[in-house]
Amino acid sequence: EVFEHYHGRFLDLFQKLGLTYDLFTHTDTENHHQVSQDMFKSLLKNEYIYPKVTQQMYSPSAGKFLPDRYVEGTCPNCGYSTARGDQCDNCNTLFESAAELINPHSKLDDSVLELRDTEHFFIDLPAIAEDGLQAWMCEGKETWRPQVINFARNFVEQGLIGRAVTRDMNWGIPVPVEGFEHKVLYVWFEAVIGYLSAAIEWAKNNDDPELWKKWWQNPKARTVYFIGKDNIPFHAIFWPAQLFGAKGLYNEDPGAQLNLPYDVPANEFMNMEGQRVSGSRNWGVWMLDALERYDPDPLRYYLTAVMPETRDSDWSWQGFVDRNNSELVGNWGNLVNRVLNMTKRYFKGAMPDPGELTDKEQELLTAVDAAFDTVGALYDGCKFRTVVQENLRLSSLVNQYLEDSSPWTTAKTDMQATARALNTAIQAISGLKTLWAPILPFTSQAVHEMLGETGTLFGQQLVEEVAESSRSHIALTYDGETAVGNWHRSEIPVGRVLPKPKPLFKKLDASVVEEELARLGG
Repeated sequence: EVFEHYHGRFLDLFQKLGLTYDLFTHTDTENHHQVSQDMFKSLLKNEYIYPKVTQQMYSPSAGKFLPDRYVEGTCPNCGYSTARGDQCDNCNTLFESAAELINPHSKLDDSVLELRDTEHFFIDLPAIAEDGLQAWMCEGKETWRPQVINFARNFVEQGLIGRAVTRDMNWGIPVPVEGFEHKVLYVWFEAVIGYLSAAIEWAKNNDDPELWKKWWQNPKARTVYFIGKDNIPFHAIFWPAQLFGAKGLYNEDPGAQLNLPYDVPANEFMNMEGQRVSGSRNWGVWMLDALERYDPDPLRYYLTAVMPETRDSDWSWQGFVDRNNSELVGNWGNLVNRVLNMTKRYFKGAMPDPGELTDKEQELLTAVDAAFDTVGALYDGCKFRTVVQENLRLSSLVNQYLEDSSPWTTAKTDMQATARALNTAIQAISGLKTLWAPILPFTSQAVHEMLGETGTLFGQQLVEEVAESSRSHIALTYDGETAVGNWHRSEIPVGRVLPKPKPLFKKLDASVVEEELARLGG
């Protein structure tokens, strides 16, 4: 019930934020269980999984082995006093067993735990590294962020060890080996398989069960994983190892391999007002709550502008207000608003005929058109902060062109010059709204409509129920058939009567900062 509750909240949030997925499902599905078991069996068949007796934390009071995240203790590496049984959140050290913690105790009742023998399956990471994973990790990777690939390479070079892929629990995916049915696949192992199982579910939902192979068996396809830095080991090392070791999975060729990650653009941590985000201390930005007070695009914008791409960054409410007011309202929003209002004032809202363009106009439009290559490459390279900077630069360029052309002055003496300036600015805005669209989808759609364009830049988000033989689940899907957005500047025709313009963004009062700070820590 808890899981289903929060899954539904995620779907609600994604819709309100305008995040689109061809499929956003979850991992408690028949399909995912089957795909996870198939990958386990493939690794076992290829002799990259082996059984081993190990000692795990047993709770006499609960009468069972505890999941690692129910065990807490002091990290032996950094001394952090509340490290979890599988990982220290302070230094990101991974533990093979919660027994590695100093003074481990149960998070359920703080009771003392016992070490007891239990047999589990382990993935042979050293063998996979020797058989090709390490070589793959050392070649290419020019697109990877330095901190990601350096961490991954150092992790492997320091020596990998076998890692448990099963646990003693009564909830999860049963181990598909006779005699081990009472054990389940370890969540770190099966959760990442969700990328593959989701693609398979998506193909089935589209009535083409083989369609997923277009992305997973096609060497030209690129898989990119957007994660936080605490998940780098699982996506840059362990998941590639699983894919590498499961050769022959869903393929008649026993040596065939599913696509390895093309890039893992992991972000560093984003702090909140100089402190680490904490749910228990109510120290963070809860997006469903924030969306009750703010429009989605300013939130999306600020998150992108301060994204911790290569180093830790900080969300500050003062920064949010300042950048909203100066960059969204004062730069981009002001450009759109004043150009369209001048068009309404001087030409009754009809797109004016520019006549012959001068070099100044040609250069401006050439710069906007060229940005579809440069900004497109930045999006592809996951350099989203630089996208913001480049788009602001272009918006400032158009604003400067307006200042130099001064159509409000020429309107008194030279209406042709006024027409040329406003037509050029509108054509530039037409390009900019598309360049901004991945970050500012809602206001880009508003600009699209204010330019008299029809249709929607993006498709439609849908929450659908997916039925399986013994259960069903809800998932977020996407219908792109209605989308009209194209990655180029649309020419706005002369004579088109443009709808009445309206402000894109709201200026925020300085009092917002104190109000939001007062909500923290409560």
